[in-house]
Amino acid sequence: MAKSPEEEHPQKSFGWAARDSSGTLSPFHFSRRENGDEDVTIKILYCGVCHSDLHFLKNDWGVTRYPIVPGFQRRHEIVGTVIKLGKNVSKFKMGDRVGVGVLVGSCRTCENCQQDLENYCPDMMFTYNSISEDGTMTYGGYSDIVVVDQWFVLRFPDNLPLDAGAPLLCAGITVYSPMKYYGMTEPGKHLGVAGLGGLGHVAVKLGKAFGLKVTVISTSPNKEDEAINKLGADAFLVSTNPVKLKEAVGTMDYIIDTVSAVHPLLPLLALLKLNGKLITVGLPDKPLELPISSLVIGRKLVGGSNFGGIKEIQEMLDFCAEHNITTDIELIKMDYINTAMKRLSKADVKYRFVIDVANSLSQ
Repeated sequence: MAKSPEEEHPQKSFGWAARDSSGTLSPFHFSRRENGDEDVTIKILYCGVCHSDLHFLKNDWGVTRYPIVPGFQRRHEIVGTVIKLGKNVSKFKMGDRVGVGVLVGSCRTCENCQQDLENYCPDMMFTYNSISEDGTMTYGGYSDIVVVDQWFVLRFPDNLPLDAGAPLLCAGITVYSPMKYYGMTEPGKHLGVAGLGGLGHVAVKLGKAFGLKVTVISTSPNKEDEAINKLGADAFLVSTNPVKLKEAVGTMDYIIDTVSAVHPLLPLLALLKLNGKLITVGLPDKPLELPISSLVIGRKLVGGSNFGGIKEIQEMLDFCAEHNITTDIELIKMDYINTAMKRLSKADVKYRFVIDVANSLSQ
């Protein structure tokens, strides 16, 4: 007879979980494995909330295993302090500030892993909704503790605030990785950021830190003041204004497309110069139409990217610490999470919800 989630492992844990596709979260008792020799137990202080959580809670992608404790799958952010160490752990000490990103496991032997690209490993294990090596479910950061192999634990820089720094583990690496890989970091070049949400607002900050001219491309004219005066963008382009779009044709070297809704790509491609690059990181729920003639005529490139490996995530955290880059957040208590999910479905947040786990998770 299968054991209940509370009885599977020695370390008792508590969090909030959804039991079915209604997506409604409620208190949930479960357990974590005891530390292995390479493991770190982390007291979770803050956990970010991402649109991916919403999809998984409601089984929009048809892969959810219930009960599900969100807080880190393909996107999300867990930060906290080390409270227990396995005997072979050398990277961390008790009390260290640490983070856990999208992954808690990979094969460590394939070609991708050998190139520090664990995020493309065929056997990667996500922080929640995955099956661990012992056959039990992985549960995420909407909970009090988590146990992770030291390889997949990240050092959190001292000058990064844990709450506003936490979403960098998702939003930060999701835009940092393609900017680095596709060479979108040359000072003086012109970067377009399509969509000003959780990903887009970090892309603006990173672009300015790299020395780029940054233009925000948005369907919402009311975001212009914030894009320029608060986030530091150089210009703002309303994508529904045909006159302004025409004026901007052929002016951008790169565009990072963070939009997760279905949208046309042709207007974005038209904004690119010869040899321009359009890199998509949003995940629309339906296919987008890609006009090949626009690529051929302008020798343009369309690419994608799927967060980053452990080495690159650490690099991104250190870069953000050096340049004082954090995310703009709304800090919430755990018992507000169902309301937050409703607001998130309407894009009613600037720009990331973060749960104050340690100060709001009571049994």
